[in-house]
Amino acid sequence: MTSPYDRDLGRNPANFQPLSPVGFLERSAAIFPDRIAVVHGPLRRNYRDFYARSRRLASALARHGVTRGSTVTAMLANTPAMLECHYGVPMAGGVLNTLNTRLDAPILAFGLDHAETEIVIIDREFSGVMKEALALAKVKPLVIDYNDPEYSGPGESLGSIEYEAFLASGDPDFAWSPPADEWDAIALNYTSGTTGDPKGVVYHHRGAYLLAAGNLLTGNLGRHPVYLWTLPMFHCNGWCFPWSIVLAAGVQVCLRQVRAAHMFDLIAAHKVTHMCGAPVVMSMLLNAPEAEKQPLPHKVEFFTAAAPPPEAVLAAMKEAGFNVTHLYGLTECYGPAVVNEWHAEWNDLPAAEQAAKKSRQGVRYPVLEGLDVMDPDTMQSAPADGETLGEVMFRGNVVMKGYLKNKASTEAAFAGGWFHSGDLGVKHPDGYVQLKDRSKDIIISGGENISSIEVEDALYKHPAVQAAAVVAKPDERWGETPCAFVELRPGKTATADELMEWCRQHLARFKCPKHIVFLELPKTSTGKIQKFRLREMARGGA
Repeated sequence: MTSPYDRDLGRNPANFQPLSPVGFLERSAAIFPDRIAVVHGPLRRNYRDFYARSRRLASALARHGVTRGSTVTAMLANTPAMLECHYGVPMAGGVLNTLNTRLDAPILAFGLDHAETEIVIIDREFSGVMKEALALAKVKPLVIDYNDPEYSGPGESLGSIEYEAFLASGDPDFAWSPPADEWDAIALNYTSGTTGDPKGVVYHHRGAYLLAAGNLLTGNLGRHPVYLWTLPMFHCNGWCFPWSIVLAAGVQVCLRQVRAAHMFDLIAAHKVTHMCGAPVVMSMLLNAPEAEKQPLPHKVEFFTAAAPPPEAVLAAMKEAGFNVTHLYGLTECYGPAVVNEWHAEWNDLPAAEQAAKKSRQGVRYPVLEGLDVMDPDTMQSAPADGETLGEVMFRGNVVMKGYLKNKASTEAAFAGGWFHSGDLGVKHPDGYVQLKDRSKDIIISGGENISSIEVEDALYKHPAVQAAAVVAKPDERWGETPCAFVELRPGKTATADELMEWCRQHLARFKCPKHIVFLELPKTSTGKIQKFRLREMARGGA
């Protein structure tokens, strides 16, 4: 039966337009053309010029054959060129594939071939590994060199044209339009590939638009925020913040390398209001020598994700003048899609209880339709008792299109009409979700489930511990037992026996690590501890 509200009330250009974050730049350039949009060293670029340069890029790409579905790959640091790629590439109809700058040549070559890259833009700093990757790859893309004036290290030219010359060949008035279908791909991001070839996660314009707007609401960015790029833009397209900050007509302060002194300098000089980063960035800020620290111009909003921040770190950040908001998500949901929404009454709780509340992942973003903890076999929702383990699952418009050229993995990820995160967690009585482990990280010792996160949190509370990671170590009697890898604070000391006794005071005895190894923890370029390497060490007799 046809509803009267459907008769003669169809979609047309006047009442329906595809959602795309690319239009955010057109709007901000029209309303705030003279406001500073991008800062990089001495460079100050306003919205008028940012928009014109992005259109030049789109025009030049189109002249070189980029059209709907063409892949344009960027091997760039957090620079103005990377921001321009987030607009110029989709303006031309292309799909932006940002490469992890810490990967090795074979993995990069795999990505170039799998994405069928047609054009690649390469920062001179990464020319060495990209030269090797291009030699290994089957595709032969047009190579564009990017010479960042803020980089003075080694490197060589690999391409036939330099980025600025390429832009100069484009039209600043290029007539771009949003995609005809908001389901069109806008970006391609590869997973880490630690257990085989990486999977290509495909984002669409609609999801990017919504997650970018969701960041504004969730992060309370307000109008004209000043955002410091401590999060790599190659990581989930910088959690969609290249689009979010432009929607708010804010300032994006670029940063090639994350160093404590430089971060404090930029926060002070530009009155930074917001920044994102993994727990390792918080450690850098907190453990910086006093000579490198500077008073904050105001309370700085810091958004963190990855592993749950230890309670001790959260408390120290608050004391240092940073307001930490804990986010959670995955590459497959455009970065963060869950937020620890803070309740005003929690401010009256003791510091330790506040930190415990902050360490929970939280509730769904306003733009995410469904978040639950479920039994992956029965697809039944777990009780909200804070104890029953289940798999965290997502559903909504900010979940990926799927994995590129990988039907089996896509179907498995979406089994039962939900995206299966692979994360294990519990649901508290107030509905807040808390991670307990990755499904592959849970330690089953003598039939008992041990959360590596819980053990790590106990270790982090020790005053000598800067970072800790716990993995399973094979054990003839128990099957496996916790093995802790610990990185000590500079100038601090602790013995294995001392830390084991500390854990006994804070944990049930069966949860305590049976082995403790001191070392500098291996980390990815996004600050995540590489547990797969630690597992290999634990299996090898660490």
